[in-house]
Amino acid sequence: MGDKGTSNHTEVTDFILIGFKVRPELHILLFLLFLFVYAMVLIGNVGMMAIIMTDPRLNTPMYFFLGNLSFIDLFYSSVIAPKAMINFWSESKSISFAGCMTQLFLFALFIVTEGFLLAAMAYDRFIAICNPLLYSVQMSTRFCTQLVAGSYFCGCFTSVLQTSMTLTLSFCSSRVIDHFYCDARPLQRISCSDLFIYKMISFFLSSIIILPTVIVIIVSYMYIVSTVLKIHSTEGRKKAFSTCSSHLGVVSVLYGAVFFMYLTPDRFPELSKVASLCYTLVTPMLNPLIYSLRNKDVKEALKKMLEKKNTVL
Repeated sequence: MGDKGTSNHTEVTDFILIGFKVRPELHILLFLLFLFVYAMVLIGNVGMMAIIMTDPRLNTPMYFFLGNLSFIDLFYSSVIAPKAMINFWSESKSISFAGCMTQLFLFALFIVTEGFLLAAMAYDRFIAICNPLLYSVQMSTRFCTQLVAGSYFCGCFTSVLQTSMTLTLSFCSSRVIDHFYCDARPLQRISCSDLFIYKMISFFLSSIIILPTVIVIIVSYMYIVSTVLKIHSTEGRKKAFSTCSSHLGVVSVLYGAVFFMYLTPDRFPELSKVASLCYTLVTPMLNPLIYSLRNKDVKEALKKMLEKKNTVL
């Protein structure tokens, strides 16, 4: 591609996503696996949004946040899955430079937004359990909208900054990305630029994204646990914990996969791919299941919707 220092990203027209290093005969199995999981993502998240929008009983802050969570899960998995499935059948496995940067931008936008949205949901549960009498006042429609809008703003700001930094990198040694989608770490590996400033800014961005959201979640649940333990009745404790268990499950799966991926050394790229698979497809598939199976209101709303559909038919 040229000598180091003279070539830059403008000379790169496309990249090659090599995906998972498995035997060619296993590609059809991976394709079917991706297809099944992505179909479940579509059905689960579209279904969850439909239930929330059509049932008046779910017109509450918690379900407003949950509807946005389903929207985010649906779109960021759609940024990754279709191209990955196409590449299982493609000989070239190429993605254009513009397509790669678009994938990087959109994925960063939605994954960061989800992190801040989960923090907002933790705060919502904190108010609901620790200050129930003030819940309707503190979690007003305007405030909830501001929290969601702020989450999207943080995601967009972070995504613009990260993508802009990536556009300044030079790619003069290889076009082969050892991943199944365009992510920051695999792109760093094939860059011939000095990555010191890039890594410092990336570390700073990760810190201002992860630390505040994790702190809000941890502090919220510290207060929640303290309040629940003061409830004398077993039924009351069980009801309070049940409203939080779904959210805790979603947070654990997402952050567990993210931390695992970023703590995995670069010499183990296949482990990073497995972790990436967890939060790009598995988490969006599990979120609707976690909330529907452990939430009485959602199950009743789903039952009501199915009964209405059967009546019409």
